[in-house]
Amino acid sequence: MKFSKVVLVLALSIFSLSSCKQAAKKEVEAPKKVLAQNPQSVSLSISGMTCEIGCAKLIQSKLSKKEGVKMAKVIFKDSTATVAFDANTISKKEIIGFIDGIADGELYKATELTAEK
Repeated sequence: MKFSKVVLVLALSIFSLSSCKQAAKKEVEAPKKVLAQNPQSVSLSISGMTCEIGCAKLIQSKLSKKEGVKMAKVIFKDSTATVAFDANTISKKEIIGFIDGIADGELYKATELTAEK
């Protein structure tokens, strides 16, 4: 019984090591095309948030995972969000639409804040 466990552990170890090497090799063979980045940021007003954890943190988390978004900070107290993004990947309009679509589009409404002069 002990011998079969040793063989099983050894087989799993070899399998794990060989699969990691193959995955690494595939990444080296197909380098990703890198486009020049166009960093921008936008300040947004978000209506419909009722709590810090369930609303603000949810929006911030979802934005942070969105392709092209480099950083997202949602402040519940001020009902605002600041989003740093790559304009070559995503636009302000797409970010606003993404926020509006969270929770099936029934809760949140984002609008761009304009700088006061």
